[in-house]
Amino acid sequence: MIYDYLIVGSGLFGAVFAHEAHKVGKKCLVIDKSDHIAGNVYCEKIEGINVHKYGAHIFHTSNKDVWDYINQFAEFNNYINSPVAIYKDELYNLPFNMNTFSKMWGIKTPAEAKEIIEKQRSEYKIGEPKNLEEQALSLAGKDVYEKLIKGYTQKQWGRPCTDLPSFIIKRLPFRFTFNNNYFNDRYQGIPIGGYTKIVEKLLDGVDVSLNTDYYDFIKINPNIARKTVFTGMIDEFFGYKLGTLEYRTVRFETEILECDNYQGNAVVNYTDYEVPYTRIIEHKHFEFGNQEKTVISREYSTEWTPGMEPYYPVNDEKNTHLYSRYKELAEQEKNIIFGGRLGQYKYYDMDKVIEAALHLVSEEL
Repeated sequence: MIYDYLIVGSGLFGAVFAHEAHKVGKKCLVIDKSDHIAGNVYCEKIEGINVHKYGAHIFHTSNKDVWDYINQFAEFNNYINSPVAIYKDELYNLPFNMNTFSKMWGIKTPAEAKEIIEKQRSEYKIGEPKNLEEQALSLAGKDVYEKLIKGYTQKQWGRPCTDLPSFIIKRLPFRFTFNNNYFNDRYQGIPIGGYTKIVEKLLDGVDVSLNTDYYDFIKINPNIARKTVFTGMIDEFFGYKLGTLEYRTVRFETEILECDNYQGNAVVNYTDYEVPYTRIIEHKHFEFGNQEKTVISREYSTEWTPGMEPYYPVNDEKNTHLYSRYKELAEQEKNIIFGGRLGQYKYYDMDKVIEAALHLVSEEL
């Protein structure tokens, strides 16, 4: 059989495109090198808990069309992301808000918090910030930077803040209210039953082949489809011939604990550099679970090397320039469309992935 579309990758981008194409009668084949569908939003059931196998995924958007679209495939609960940060023996609310400032400085009013931040900022007299440290100090002052930004950022990027470009922190969301909701988006929640069920519904009726490597598969089936939607790594597609794009990756240590509640919150960040992991996720709290046991995942940020799962594109000047050259090559491929986080070398929130896939659908179909 000749398919209209070969879709490489069964994550949200590929699944949404496949669903919409199938709906209008296009023959689609989705292949994935993994042994499961859903890419990085895959949830695995452990002890009756939906474990976010590739890190916490909290759906949030201000785009009503995207919210209405995803709600066709799942009912969402009313989970609000309210992470906390632990620095040494101190605990703070995130994002930076009046609860954070009250704990840090023993103050009560927005005016007091603003005065302290402004005083600390002005002490540094930084004109044009030359690196992330200077940018953060010029925005937040010493206390917030030292306790809540510096160590976490160094762990996340694997290099000192003085070696990171300032644009990584373009702004810092200070909130001078006692509001712990991390996101400002209108719609937010976790799909009841996990994300895998959403992708199962998106791919209903579509041919899917797992444990299938694209490069091996296409050698044997070079004419399998009229067009390909490719959501893998763009530099790998071109044999890394212009060089290798850089990523950060995450290693997870997941553990079942014989208690019903380990940390009292779904997301706890560890901002002290001496603690090797960046955060601990306690998965049951995403769905208000009352199971007798709990499952936690410690996250360790590391440099990506081939064979590892690439997570975060390193969108610095060097990599952005290299990607632009790969993009030029991609535009010469008449029957191949590059999409998603790896195909476009861009960090996407889930709502933006869906938006991009639906935009491609409107262009293609």
